[in-house]
Amino acid sequence: SKMPLLSVPKEVAIGTAMLGVAFATGMLAATAVWGRAKVPAKARTRSPPGPLPALNSPLRQYILDHSLREHPILKKLRLLTADHPWGRMMVSCEQAQLMANLVKLIKAKKVIEIGVFTGYNALNMALVLPDNGRVIACDINEDYAKIGRPLWKEAGVEHKIDLRIKPAIQTLDELLANGEAETFDFAFIDADKESYNEYYEKCLRLIKKGGIIAIDNVFWNGKVLKPRKDDLAAQSIHRLNEKLLRDTRVNISMLPVGDGVTLAFKL
Repeated sequence: SKMPLLSVPKEVAIGTAMLGVAFATGMLAATAVWGRAKVPAKARTRSPPGPLPALNSPLRQYILDHSLREHPILKKLRLLTADHPWGRMMVSCEQAQLMANLVKLIKAKKVIEIGVFTGYNALNMALVLPDNGRVIACDINEDYAKIGRPLWKEAGVEHKIDLRIKPAIQTLDELLANGEAETFDFAFIDADKESYNEYYEKCLRLIKKGGIIAIDNVFWNGKVLKPRKDDLAAQSIHRLNEKLLRDTRVNISMLPVGDGVTLAFKL
C-alpha cells in the first residue's frame, strides 16, 4: 500500500532533516571498528547495553566530547544515577539531549514521559519547556524519582514536572477521560516493554497532529533480530517495530542512538 505524503508543520519537517544527520552519525558509530581505551572515570556516562558504541570506545567518547551540552544540574543527576545499582536504566545522555532538542524544535508545551527512573530525561525536557509547559511523568516507583526531585527543584523546573506514581496506562486513560486527546506535543516511551503497544496507541490518541512519539530501546540489545519464545520483551518490541513500519497514521525514523529509538511523527 502507498504511504501517505508527509503533512506536518514546517518545524517538524525541518526536524526530520536534522534527524538525517543524527542517523548518519549513528551509522558511522555502528559500523566502525571499535577499539577500547581508558577514559577518565569522571568523563564516563552510562548507556543502555546495545550493539552500538561501547561505553569506553574512543569514538563514542569523541561524540560526547564534541556534541554533549549538559546543564550542570543534569550532569549532577547523571553522576548520581550512574552510582545507583540500576543506573544503566537511565536513558543515554546524548539521546536525552536529542529529545530535548526535538521538544524545543516543535515548541512543545505538553509532554508525556512513560518511565521516569531518576528523572534525568524529564529534567532535560523540562529545562527547554516554557514556564507554563508541563511534563506528565509516569512511573510506579517513587523511590527512584526521589533521587532526581531535589535537582528538579534546584534547576527551578520542579513546577513543570507533574509526577504521577501509578500504572502509566491508568494515567493515560485519565488524561483521555479528561478530554485531553490531541493536546500533547511530545511523548517519550521507556517503561515495561510488554506494554509498549498499548502505550503507543494511547499516546497516539493524546498527541496532536504534527506531534512526536519517541519509543526507546527498539533494538533491545540486538535481541529483536531473533526474539526467543520466552523473551516477551523482545517479542513485544519486535512486533511494534513491524507494526510501525506499516502504520499509515505516522511517519517514522528509527535511529541508532542509545539502544535504538524510533520517532513517530503523527500525520
